[in-house]
Amino acid sequence: MNSLSGKVVLVTGAGRGIGAATARHFAQAGAVLGLMARSAATLADLAAETGGLALPGDVSDPGAMTDAVARLVDRHGRLDVLINNAGVIDPIAPLEAADPEEWGRAIDINLKGVFHGFRAVLPVMRAQGGGTVLTVGSGAAHNPQEGWSAYCASKAGALMLTRAADLEYRGDGIRAISLSPGTVATDMQRRIRHSGVNPVSRLDWEVHVPPEWPARALEWMCTSDADAWLGDEVSLRDPAIRARLGLGA
Repeated sequence: MNSLSGKVVLVTGAGRGIGAATARHFAQAGAVLGLMARSAATLADLAAETGGLALPGDVSDPGAMTDAVARLVDRHGRLDVLINNAGVIDPIAPLEAADPEEWGRAIDINLKGVFHGFRAVLPVMRAQGGGTVLTVGSGAAHNPQEGWSAYCASKAGALMLTRAADLEYRGDGIRAISLSPGTVATDMQRRIRHSGVNPVSRLDWEVHVPPEWPARALEWMCTSDADAWLGDEVSLRDPAIRARLGLGA
């Protein structure tokens, strides 16, 4: 892999799960980090551990997203990579029983948060001659699951945003790729398991991959070796991808 040493990277949803694992992995690879999440206390600990800049904020707020990017660029002069990772699974409920406000909140975070991320970084990346935007997606973008209408709809929309960004900005040096990580052993997966709503909730815990696997995939996606997937999705369920990254079966 190409070195991430000195690359300026902003990770949203950095407080836990895939985001926290990615922050730790990228820090070990030499990246200069901006860490965004709603919990300032959690970010403070992770920033101390990784040397990153804590940027408390909610991706559903376009002003907060723009401010986080501006603060990071003001400190380091550029932004090489944005990882749109922030996401929620709730509400887990049938369509007719889902709370409209909670359903809309999922769209605000999972879909509009990705839009706000793209919108905040594109002027910076275009001005500096390029950059990479990676969005943590889901197989739910392609396959509906009972009780997940908001999650599936938002992830499908986020994948289309990646495709739209690639169509509009690849010529400006913008690399936009989505990652479908499969089922990952995180707090979100525990929430899914507790719900018991659909087949995903009944999977054996041992089948879920550790969050370090998506972190490794995201590192690889920052390199030119992943350019065949520009405007598309990398699936960590694909055995060829796992083999390429040196991950288990």
